[in-house]
Amino acid sequence: MEQKEIRAGYVDTITALAEKNKNIVVLEADLMSCTNTGNFKNTYPGQFINAGIAEANMIGVAAGLSAVGKIPFAASFGCFSSRRVHDQFFISANYARLNVKLIGTDPGVTAAMNGGTHMPFEDIALMQVIPHLTILEPSDYYSCAALVKEAAELYGCVYFRFPRKPVPVIYNENESFKIGKSKVIKEGKDVCFICLGNLLLSEALKARETLAAEGIDAGVMDVLSVKPLDKETILDLAGKVKAVVTAENAQLDGGFGSTVASILAENGFKCKFGRIGIRDEFGEVGSQDYLVKRFGLTAEKLAEKARELLNG
Repeated sequence: MEQKEIRAGYVDTITALAEKNKNIVVLEADLMSCTNTGNFKNTYPGQFINAGIAEANMIGVAAGLSAVGKIPFAASFGCFSSRRVHDQFFISANYARLNVKLIGTDPGVTAAMNGGTHMPFEDIALMQVIPHLTILEPSDYYSCAALVKEAAELYGCVYFRFPRKPVPVIYNENESFKIGKSKVIKEGKDVCFICLGNLLLSEALKARETLAAEGIDAGVMDVLSVKPLDKETILDLAGKVKAVVTAENAQLDGGFGSTVASILAENGFKCKFGRIGIRDEFGEVGSQDYLVKRFGLTAEKLAEKARELLNG
């Protein structure tokens, strides 16, 4: 399967947008080589700010730019874009009803060798409690490119999370995307995997093949938009299957799977329900392959959870 960097979808899109819209401004916390925005800096030096290793200050600068009509896209590692700047992003950008787009790279185990201190398992939980904030996790190059364009046209604060390394391409370049809408990759009549991000989406597609060989029909949904969440599609799918399993590269407590559980409970659904994700643990140093197994984010664990629910 073809692989491309999700970050390339981000950089290619903001570079194209900046050519026509001089209000687009890119901010970095001295991580241009990591986000790969060096070419943007060289092409549009007047629309680029390196805030240095001072993420909280970067958010303040982004808020100020937004207040005078600019459309700032600020990026850093996910641990810094969520934990370190949470109060500044909450007050200076969101509470002030401004228009700051914040990118957190290398979420969850994709931080890999950067280790536990740089492994943001809790960013979804932190960001979900900010009122009116849009939270997006594109799952490949094309979904990222489309959602970045949508975010640039939407007034309001947005938080993106995506890995830097190449990932399997899920969609074609003509696919359409909309904030607040998910994609149903495969339909199923027994169980549905509701997945956030390329890592778990790819594992769920593998689990689907394993289960199909056992006579179990599994569906796979790509969330894409954590907030607003596509409740309509979730409820529709839940009404067609015997069990629902959410899958996320993040802490389960306060994660999007908890939100899905709330939606199902509030709407009286009695289908069986399970979650795959990080269970109240800190991150650690290791290769991504090791960490995926260490924290149970595998196709095997997804299939195991499906069997467990279906077999009662």
